This record gives sequence, structure tokens and C-alpha cells, in this order.
Amino acid sequence: MKDELLFCPLGGSGEIGMNMNLFAYGQPGEHKWIMVDIGVTFADDTLPGIDLIYPDPGFIVDKKENLLGIILTHAHEDHIGAIAHLWPQLKCQIYATPFTAILIKEKFKEKHIDITKYLKIVQLNGTVNLDPFKIEYITLTHSILEPNGLRIETPAGVILHTGDWKIDPEPLIGDKINSNRLQEIGREGVLAMICDSTNVFSIGKAGSELDVRKSMLNIMSSLKKRIIIASFASNVARLETAFYCAEKTGRQISLVGRSMHRIFKAAKQCGYLKDVIDPIDAREAKNISREKIVYLCTGSQGEPMAALMRIANYTHPDVFIEKDDAVIFSSKIIPGNEKKLYKLHNQLVKEGIEVISEENEFVHVSGHPNREDLKEMYEWVKPQCTIPVHGEHRHMIEHVKFANEMKVPNPVQVENGDIVKLYPGKPHVFDKAPSGRLYLDGNISIDEDSQSIKDRKNLSANGYIEATILITPKGNIHKSPLLTFRGIPIDDTDEFIYGLEDVIEETTKSFKLGSKKQEHNLIDALKIACRKFSKEKTGKKPVTNINLVKI
Repeated sequence: MKDELLFCPLGGSGEIGMNMNLFAYGQPGEHKWIMVDIGVTFADDTLPGIDLIYPDPGFIVDKKENLLGIILTHAHEDHIGAIAHLWPQLKCQIYATPFTAILIKEKFKEKHIDITKYLKIVQLNGTVNLDPFKIEYITLTHSILEPNGLRIETPAGVILHTGDWKIDPEPLIGDKINSNRLQEIGREGVLAMICDSTNVFSIGKAGSELDVRKSMLNIMSSLKKRIIIASFASNVARLETAFYCAEKTGRQISLVGRSMHRIFKAAKQCGYLKDVIDPIDAREAKNISREKIVYLCTGSQGEPMAALMRIANYTHPDVFIEKDDAVIFSSKIIPGNEKKLYKLHNQLVKEGIEVISEENEFVHVSGHPNREDLKEMYEWVKPQCTIPVHGEHRHMIEHVKFANEMKVPNPVQVENGDIVKLYPGKPHVFDKAPSGRLYLDGNISIDEDSQSIKDRKNLSANGYIEATILITPKGNIHKSPLLTFRGIPIDDTDEFIYGLEDVIEETTKSFKLGSKKQEHNLIDALKIACRKFSKEKTGKKPVTNINLVKI
């Protein structure tokens, strides 16, 4: 029986976010596995009480004794965010470059897990031997420090897993893309390239951080009052640009928001940001005149608890904003966030504050490859097979068309759970692994169809009634029931209560409460009656809870 080389995405294929990819090599039933990335995505308003969502790792948890390690490409949340939640089920080695490793350690520290024994730090352009896989880290450029592609060598051939990347000729911080090595890899032969699809619809090149810096300096030179810059904390080049422009325009800079401080500290620890001015504490910054200060803060996507939203709502203890100040959103408007972001923009403009964003000025470049960047990568690598990942279905289907244009012999279209046989034979999807999503509810992982989610959605849509009914030893109702209701639209409260009491009394009369079974039947009958009454009066069928108390 021949050895096989397999690829299986459990997250990040058919969506942008929560990346989790598996590679396997060996005899059927005896495969050795590696995992590349273990990310999260963020919940929207349709899931009340849920913040984080991550891939269900059940398929690989069942094979964890053959899982050789988790290889991390870079430190964005959609690539590392689930690690502290899911690692306890896997208990394997973790491989990361120094900057990513610092942020990983913090995640485990928050969970009170000592990860030191398992976390292996890989130097930039370093290698990891996990027989039968030999993994080489390739420095790329992206919107975070130390983004890596992975050259994964196996007895069946070489895979290039790009991770997130773009071609930035002037990344400002960190090395340029290692194009020489990528061309060498291409000449040596690449069986398959697993490639980022995020910007496949965008023509031209993604653009450079240096161009953003020049534009930001021009914009900031013309602003006279207080400047607030909102950006992704993880984009250290943009963070450095804010420091650079503050210094050039004769201003002090202050960092606002936990993740800004965390990333600044981690970057410093790894030897980056050596030549920047020292930031000042936001409490001290209050004493500096408006035209001499820049605040760099979190909240560029209008997140309700982030620094910028608190500043805009005048609830931030240290940062005040007023008419003629300017807010620069130096970030992309992520699809799905438009509504809350435009609401924030409107709120600021109404107060006489100037809003500058990618819509009206050049203040942002993407960290992902546009079509011209993709074309260049394909010309370097010349893969036999392309598997688009890191995109919604529309991105990945377009990427397959693009790969055909680039004369790639075997593009393969996948979605989460597809198992692709890369070798032997022509690459194709040949099986399906169980895949799905887990929600972090409080601090517990739950399934997508969990009852707690259904209950919460029901409560938010329909409200809640609770009736406590006192039963005498003879089985009659003692006095009126105790009623509580929440979230029900009621015109006349007294009328609603009296009506509900009558319904409860009428329903209870028809029962003789001599046994447990009769009590359960009564509870069911009362639930139906109360919901029916509420539906008639208000149009809502609330979640109903009945307590029977014997006295």
C-alpha cells in the first residue's frame, strides 16, 4: 500500500477567519499529522452573549497521539486566537517565531497554563524537523511582524503553505519578502501551494506601508488640533508610522487601549521599534496642549468596549475629544462592520470632529495579495496544484479561475472538512472530515446548536414569564400566583396580570394534584395557556417557567 499525502482545512476555507489546516503523511490509518494555525473569528449580533468562535477540532483530537505539532504562521487572532482554548485537548508541541511566541505565552498565562515545555521558538527563516515533515519558515510581508510562509517537505513532494502575505517592497519594519528563496523553491519543484485568497478581486498591487507613511505625514502636518489615530494594534509598521509622524510634526504620542500596550511591549521585547520616541501615559497627556499630542488607540472597527468608542462617548477617563479635533481611521472597514462604524463616524462628525478614513484619504493598505501580487507569487513558485484558502466561497472560486489563467495544472477547490489527496495520483477531494464551529459561551465551549444559544435567542425575541403557584395540601391554589415577566410589550400591566391570573386559575381547576405525573401535566398545561394568553394580548410567545410550591 502506498503512502499518502493529505491536506484538510477545518477552518478558514469558505470564510475569512478561524484558520485551521491539517497535513498528513503515511499509510492509510497510520498517518502522521501536523496542524498549521489555530484561529478564531468574532461573533456578530445574531449570537447574543458569544464573542469568539473557533473550528471544532474533534477530527484531529481523535488522532492526537499522531499529531506532531502545531505550526503557527503569524500572530493574528484568526491564526492563533483559539490556541489557549483548544490546546488542552491536543497537548502537543507548538512552533512559533519570537514575536508570535511572546503573544502566545500571554494567552496561556491568562488561562494559568504553563506552556514553556511545549512552546518551541523558531528563528526567522529557520527549520523544524518533524519526521516525515521537514518545515522551513519563509519570511513574507503582511500587516503584522514576522509573517511566515511554510515550505513543507515530505517524501511525496513539497507543499508551500503561504499563510497571510502580500508583496510589500518597503514594509518599514521587519524584513522584505524572501523572494529569492521563493524562486529557488519554485525551481526545486512545488507539488501544491495552499494560498491566501482574501484580495483576489482587487486589481493591481496591495501597496506599501512606506506610501501610507508619506500620506499620513502629509495629512497630520495639516491638522491643527488634537489627533486620534485608530488602527489595528497588531500592525506594528502602522504603529511605528504613528510614532514617526508624531515626532516629525512636533507632537508627543500616547497609547490608549490594552492591546496597543501589549503589542508595543512585545515588539520592543523582540528588538523592534528601537528608534521611536517614548510614548507618554494618557493621564499625563491631559496636561499637553491639543496641537501637541497624538493618541494611538484601539477600536478602528467601532468595537463597543474599545478605547475609541469610549472616547467618542465621553466615557474614557483620560482622553477627551472636542470640536475641530481629528480622528484618523488608519484601517480597512471590515465587511460586516460598516453599520457600527458609520454610526461612529456620524456621531463624531455631528460633534464637529473631522473624520479621515480610507474612504476620503490614503491612510491604509491591505496586508493581503491583490491580483498582481498573486501573479508574481505564481511566477516564482510555479506549483503543480493550487488550493485556495483564507476566503469566502466567492473568493476561492475566483482564485481557482485565476490559477487556471496562470496555467496551474491542478487547482482544487475546497471547503472546511474536505480531505484532499495530494499524492499519489492527481490531487482531488476524496473524503470528508467532520467539521464545524464551537462558540465560546462565557468560558465554556459549546456546539452551534447548543440549547443555551437557542434559549437566549428565544428570550431576546420573545421575553420571559415566570409564575410561582402555591398549592394547598388539598390541591387547590392558595391566593394569587406570583408573577414575574421581562421583555414583553404590555399596554396595561394590571389588565395583563389579572388576565394571566384568571387563565392560571381556570387551567389549575381542571387538575387533581395527587401525583408527580399530574403535577408535570399541570406545568405543561400552564405553560401552553400562559403563552397562548400572551400571544393573544401582545403578539409574543414568551419563554415560560412555572414553579409549583406545596404549602
